[in-house]
Amino acid sequence: MNTKEVEKGKKGKLCPQLFTELAATEADVRESQALRYRIFSGELGARLHTPVEGLDIDRFDDYCHHLLVRSAETGEVVASTRLLSGAKIAEAGGFYSEGEFDLTNIKNLGGRILEVGRTCVAPAYRTGAAIGVLWSGLGAYINLHGFDYLCGCASIELEDDGVRAAAIMKRLRQQAMSCDALRVNPLNPLPPVDADTNITAAMPPLLKAYIRLGAKICGEPCWDPDFNVADVFILVKMTEMDTSYARHFFGSERVPVR
Repeated sequence: MNTKEVEKGKKGKLCPQLFTELAATEADVRESQALRYRIFSGELGARLHTPVEGLDIDRFDDYCHHLLVRSAETGEVVASTRLLSGAKIAEAGGFYSEGEFDLTNIKNLGGRILEVGRTCVAPAYRTGAAIGVLWSGLGAYINLHGFDYLCGCASIELEDDGVRAAAIMKRLRQQAMSCDALRVNPLNPLPPVDADTNITAAMPPLLKAYIRLGAKICGEPCWDPDFNVADVFILVKMTEMDTSYARHFFGSERVPVR
């Protein structure tokens, strides 16, 4: 696949200093893995089971497309995510999210499914532009391949022993929970929290963006001890996306086709 098909044409509209492309070489992938390592290990203190110090590497990387956001000025990778779909899911031994959830109901869905994961943005680029450009590139990729569903995990930090996560989950159960037919079961359920869940808790930006896009939360969260986060599995059906929000992120000509 031509890496320039993904996003180059949108560079000037969203942010003239940033552009997206798919990793075309092993060196491109290594740049993404280095960024992931700096953020996940260095910033968040996650325990990464990687064979190479300084790089976040796992067995799924070889089966994914890696979507990169680069600085037009320096050429450095400032944000990235990875994309798993089609025959590559079977070749990888399943979805990445199956390490945390029983995805039987998701795997029984008809249509093409794209799993998004390992998303990260460098600290200096968290003002919104980088994630906007990344999502625009993701929208172009979705259009190009005609996916029916977008899925993945969104994390809630547990720095307060799970109080914030419990409050957020209470709101999600009321506003964004999927139907029973789409539920997934966490393999390591988040322990219940004996605390006031009526507090106002800010939703993490990525999770908030997914919900505004029209994502459904497909069940209870899984506890990831390596990252010390509560992961929730999200599913977006392309034909049920919030059109105005999709246009905001993907651009009017990039909204996923129906």
